[in-house]
Amino acid sequence: MTESASPHISAPRITVLAVEPGDPPFRLVEIDGEVVCEATSMMDVLAAASAAGITVHDLDDPDVVRWVGGDKLTWRLH
Repeated sequence: MTESASPHISAPRITVLAVEPGDPPFRLVEIDGEVVCEATSMMDVLAAASAAGITVHDLDDPDVVRWVGGDKLTWRLH
């Protein structure tokens, strides 16, 4: 008898959306599907996570943060 393992797809609680035009440009941050702030840096993402009671040890961990339209170093429009 074989067991079939169902694939586990995690949904990170934090989503950082693509860069939006502004002065300075910003990225919307969603936590649990709700927009919580406009971030202009990684520090803003960490502050939003902390305010929501989420400890982030690694911004590159896809189980923790989903980056849309770039990574943690993308803060300007191209």
